[in-house]
Amino acid sequence: MAAEEKYTRCPGCKTIFRVTPQQLTIRSGQVRCGHCQSVFDGVAALISLAPRPREEPEPDEIALGPPTVTLRSAQALKPAPERPAEHAERGAKTASVAETQQDEAVYADRFAQQEKKERGRLPTWLYAASLPILVLTLAAQTLFHFRDALAAHWPATKPALLRFCVLAHCQVKPLQDIAAISIEASDLQADPAHRGLLILTSTIRNRAPFALGYPYLELTLSDTQEQVVVRRAFAPQDYLSGASDSSSGLAANSELAIRLFIDASATSQAGYQLYLFYP
Repeated sequence: MAAEEKYTRCPGCKTIFRVTPQQLTIRSGQVRCGHCQSVFDGVAALISLAPRPREEPEPDEIALGPPTVTLRSAQALKPAPERPAEHAERGAKTASVAETQQDEAVYADRFAQQEKKERGRLPTWLYAASLPILVLTLAAQTLFHFRDALAAHWPATKPALLRFCVLAHCQVKPLQDIAAISIEASDLQADPAHRGLLILTSTIRNRAPFALGYPYLELTLSDTQEQVVVRRAFAPQDYLSGASDSSSGLAANSELAIRLFIDASATSQAGYQLYLFYP
């Protein structure tokens, strides 16, 4: 018989069971007899089957001789059923633990979100330092995109805009406003001295109170059915004389007379149309 073996006895039917420490820790030692189904304290009912000397008085009946009941294995014992009060108490503890864990999870999540917000929030001094930079950047972009209009409407700003363009690698050009330029007169005639040569004459007018960029001319020749025979566009360099500066633009409230010689020997035309546009 091994020294580490333990035995407990059912107080109801006197059946002895071999038990293990693990069985006695369940339900605080409360077990159910597998023979008579009685519930008892297995720790309090522990007994020893070691033989005792006969000269020593032994009040327990074990000393009078071997038990007359059947010895059963530990598998015959079952943990005592859980009492309603214990079940309710354990359920309350479980609910309390779950509630505590839930509160802790909510707090941790809220703290994590707050920490994330604080981490993503820039310091106030950084906003204050970046504000002038943003204002300067916006002003530079405004000057760059509207430099031609500013120079046209406020000529006093042109020197500063020219210096700005030196740094920004841009140019200040005459403003382009096709609605302020009109064709005052135009005519297309055959050159009597040269067969197949056409002479286009036109007068364009700048009605704006400031200089405007020279427009492009589009000449369309059509036949008797008003079908397009040929179409050609002329840049300012094509119709300006050599003495004119195309970069200065058409002066405010001024007119420009245009005269072009066009070789039409390979076509046959009956009409024409003349348009102004900016590319």
